[in-house]
This record gives sequence, structure tokens and C-alpha cells, in this order.
Amino acid sequence: MDTAEQNAQIITRFYQAFQSGNAKGMAELYAADAEFEDPAFGQLKGKRVTAMWAMLIERSKGGIDISFSDVKGTAEGGSAHWEAKYPFGANKRKVHNKIDATFKIQDGKIIKHVDQFNFWKWSSMALGLPGMLLGFTPIIKNGVRKNVSGLLEKYMSRH
Repeated sequence: MDTAEQNAQIITRFYQAFQSGNAKGMAELYAADAEFEDPAFGQLKGKRVTAMWAMLIERSKGGIDISFSDVKGTAEGGSAHWEAKYPFGANKRKVHNKIDATFKIQDGKIIKHVDQFNFWKWSSMALGLPGMLLGFTPIIKNGVRKNVSGLLEKYMSRH
């Protein structure tokens, strides 16, 4: 099996673990100093990456539906498309986020993972009218990042 096929298998195992709520299985696929980036969390590194996934799984209480497709492996890493459907926040707003992910993989471990999605669409679903009206502005994006960063810090201090 060549490196591209191995990398495609790593990406597939990552999303299978996510689908089954297995944060430990996801964490095992990351290098210790892995980097992650997306529009909501910004840039994370190391333990913050794996803690983020564990927090999202725990907070969802089984209410997140994950699907993935178009997994492609390359010699350097790979890519996939994935979708998450879940209720968000106190009002349980229905969110259906469509994400394109790219991965850099080295020695069988994910060293860089970047998720890209339309933040305005996400904020419109997750935050309702404020997200719809202002989701394209730095005000909303910075507010979301500050909020999720605080949630992640609290989660990590408890675990």
C-alpha cells in the first residue's frame, strides 16, 4: 500500500471515530504537536486540538450527525468533505455545516488539519438573526472565537 492510500485510510479512520463519538480514537491519529485551524476556533495547537474534538463530542451528548465523503489521499496528506448536523446553543437551532478539510500527514500522524466552511452561513444557522445580519463581520467571528476559546479552556481545566 502506498503513502497516498495509507493517508486516505487515516482520514477515513478519523471520521469514523468522529461518527462513533470516539474522541480518543480521533486523538490517536494526531501528532502531539499537531495544528488545527477553522473559521470558528481559529488556530489551535497540540493538546488544544484533541481537547476541542473531545469537547465537541461531549457537549453534543450524542446529538451530532457526522457524514463524510470524497476522501482523497496524497503522498503529503489528503482531503475530505464532511458535514455535521446538530442543535446549537440554548435555543437548539438546527445547524447543517458543510466543511472541506485538508490534512498534512507525517509518519502516520496528522500534523496539520484545516477545516474550511462558510462562516456567514454557519453563523446564520447557529446564531439566528444576529448571525444572518452580522456573520460576515469580524465582530461576530471574534465573538465566537472568544466564546469557544473560553469553553475550551474550561473543558481542558476539568479534564
